[in-house]
Amino acid sequence: MPVLRQIRERFAKEKPLTGLRVAACLHVTSETANLLLALQDGGAETAICASNPLSTQDDVAAALVHEYGIPTFAIKGEDSETYYSHINSALDTKPHITMDDGADLVATLHTDRTDALDGLIGGSEETTTGVIRLRSLAEAGKLKYPIIAVNDADTKHFFDNRYGTGQSTLDGITRATNILWAGKTVVLAGYGWCGRGVALRARGMGAQTVVTEINPIRALEAAMDGHQVMSMDNAAKIGDIFITLTGGIKAVGRQHIEVMKDGAILANSGHFNVEIDIPALEELADGKQEVRPFVDEYLMGDGRRLNLLGEGRLINLAAAEGHPSAVMDMSFADQALSAEYLAQFAHSLKPQVYDVPRDIDEEVGRLKLLSMGITIDTLTAEQEEYLGSWEVGT
Repeated sequence: MPVLRQIRERFAKEKPLTGLRVAACLHVTSETANLLLALQDGGAETAICASNPLSTQDDVAAALVHEYGIPTFAIKGEDSETYYSHINSALDTKPHITMDDGADLVATLHTDRTDALDGLIGGSEETTTGVIRLRSLAEAGKLKYPIIAVNDADTKHFFDNRYGTGQSTLDGITRATNILWAGKTVVLAGYGWCGRGVALRARGMGAQTVVTEINPIRALEAAMDGHQVMSMDNAAKIGDIFITLTGGIKAVGRQHIEVMKDGAILANSGHFNVEIDIPALEELADGKQEVRPFVDEYLMGDGRRLNLLGEGRLINLAAAEGHPSAVMDMSFADQALSAEYLAQFAHSLKPQVYDVPRDIDEEVGRLKLLSMGITIDTLTAEQEEYLGSWEVGT
């Protein structure tokens, strides 16, 4: 993670986070560990809890505690009660800055743990679902402190969402099932940056790709990109593999489950396990069995078998290792620099959701290019004058 390493080296010298406590609710992986170490080198006291019950790498969690003294509240496979007790443990550290992936930390702060709001100066949010929740909170006038939408930075969603999710989703499904992608009909619910990435890679593996959407512009883009576009009502009848990436609820619902073909595979790569209607699947099935790790086969009343992967949770982290470090390098660089920005300017920010400052976004891109040995052009004085002038025409 060369970009984050460069930031970490500067942080170690300048200590821009001295005196601040940071509580993170993120996927506890080796990539996240590098972010925490950068924050620690910047002078911050850090603590972390898991943002997903199935994404924790237990060896990383142990190393953070025993090797680096970072309080870590995460166990792979933890139940819901333990999950929220871990969130509360992270909040017990009385953070000044929060880092969230899905907004569960912020939601808890605004409901059950309002006592921990004192002293908070700002936060950041890593993923699309979390930003949606936070913007809703802000629009209702209930957000209590400023949040930077790291997810919306170009160096995050262009790369992490498209290239990271695109590769790691197929990786997780392949590890769980050992399927052959070539010739399969893959139905992708949602054509945001994550959906674009998964669709591109599924087609590259020889699959026939079908996209379902609610946004007419994205649906048109999917069609122009060469994918079949149709409603989920129609796609449900022909799909071999269904992958949800909407950030919403019940993208695959009861009516779709009722008409799926025998042997269909259902996987989710959205943040929460609500994109597939699992309660309906449970109700419609006569029974289920685990046929492989992370694969539950549901036997339907009419004899069909449907396979749910990773309990409907993020399949790239449930059954694989998540995004490659090369893309998380940029996402976590955005997180680190956003924390530095909050340390400097949070006092002047209102309780709203903010974009990552453009100069931070571009700095991350510049550092990434530098690490790759790529040089780009810069404008000459004459070119800058031309672009900044309205008098010069034909």
